[in-house]
Amino acid sequence: MGEPSKASGLPQGAWPLFHDACRRLGSAVVHVPFRLRVHRRELIPRTGPLVLVSNHTAFLDGPVLFCVVGRRSVFLVKHENYRGLLGRFLRRLGQLPVRRGTPDRTPLLTAVRLLRSGGVVAVFPEGTRGTGEVAQAQHGAAWLARSGEALVLPVACRGIRRPPGSRRRFRPRVDVLVGEPFAVPMGKGRVVLAAATERVRSELSELVTELDRLRAGGLGAPKKAKGERA
Repeated sequence: MGEPSKASGLPQGAWPLFHDACRRLGSAVVHVPFRLRVHRRELIPRTGPLVLVSNHTAFLDGPVLFCVVGRRSVFLVKHENYRGLLGRFLRRLGQLPVRRGTPDRTPLLTAVRLLRSGGVVAVFPEGTRGTGEVAQAQHGAAWLARSGEALVLPVACRGIRRPPGSRRRFRPRVDVLVGEPFAVPMGKGRVVLAAATERVRSELSELVTELDRLRAGGLGAPKKAKGERA
């Protein structure tokens, strides 16, 4: 996959201007199919290495987050999507293919190099789509944050997945809630990695719970970030 460009923050083979154009166009177009609300967007660091982690319930979670992050971001995408025109599009966009269930360190090492050059790498810690409560998490996100010396940014997303048994919806409400960036425990060994993974899982799970309460009308407004003026 080659060395990433420090100037672009994207893997070799990506087209930076194409990436930027797609992100800007997407940030406008995404409001057509969805009534999108992004809460606490100001918590997204504008610079520096960042591992974005989010719950995963629908195929379009990734594209929606790609459009709202506001920075060049590289998502780890399952290898099965890299076929034909879609595969070419994803590579030019700068996304990384990963094989689930198969040891393949190449995309992970590329992601680490991107982080060390100040880039953003996005991961769904659950590993696959589900209900999105983040009851469990894989080690990848925590390992990337440790290896790339990056902060972790939890982001919760709800509303894209249609509830089972419900009718087709017209412009459903989609909410994205940004949490506070945090650093995972550093150090080597499985025990430290397990602790880092649990920190990622618990922070993201709590954020999803907060968003569910917000959507249900139980909070009225998202909690203020630490240090934020009322």
